[in-house]
Amino acid sequence: MNQGIVATNRRATHDYFIEDRLETGLVLTGNEVKSVRARHVSLQEAYVEVREGELWVVGMRISPYQVGPGQPEVSPHRPRKLLASRRQIVQLQRQVRQKGYTLVPLRVYFTQRGLAKLEIGLGRGKRQYDKREALKAADEERRVQRALSER
Repeated sequence: MNQGIVATNRRATHDYFIEDRLETGLVLTGNEVKSVRARHVSLQEAYVEVREGELWVVGMRISPYQVGPGQPEVSPHRPRKLLASRRQIVQLQRQVRQKGYTLVPLRVYFTQRGLAKLEIGLGRGKRQYDKREALKAADEERRVQRALSER
């Protein structure tokens, strides 16, 4: 039943240095699970915050599943609760209080048991020159690989 990765946030590694990663459970309704399985998920403008000792992902879009009459429709942009241990949440909250750190959703995926998971990362914002250097390094790596494959 492993469906693997459903959605990734490619901008996260471009905009942040990801220093730590954490796998969290995702609280969804039945129709939202169907939409996630159909890959109707976007992490583009999503972020994670700690509210009253709980983790919440805000701005993650899960397009509504085409439901029949009588089915409740859920807002695609509603905040969704994340499941993590109390110790992990306290540790993340302590680290986020430090200057320049934020919690960024990295990818949504299903486990082999069919559970929806969200991987979040503790990130420190990159400066513009850091982004340019990363692009230069990736471009150089591509050039080297192309030269090796031509031989």
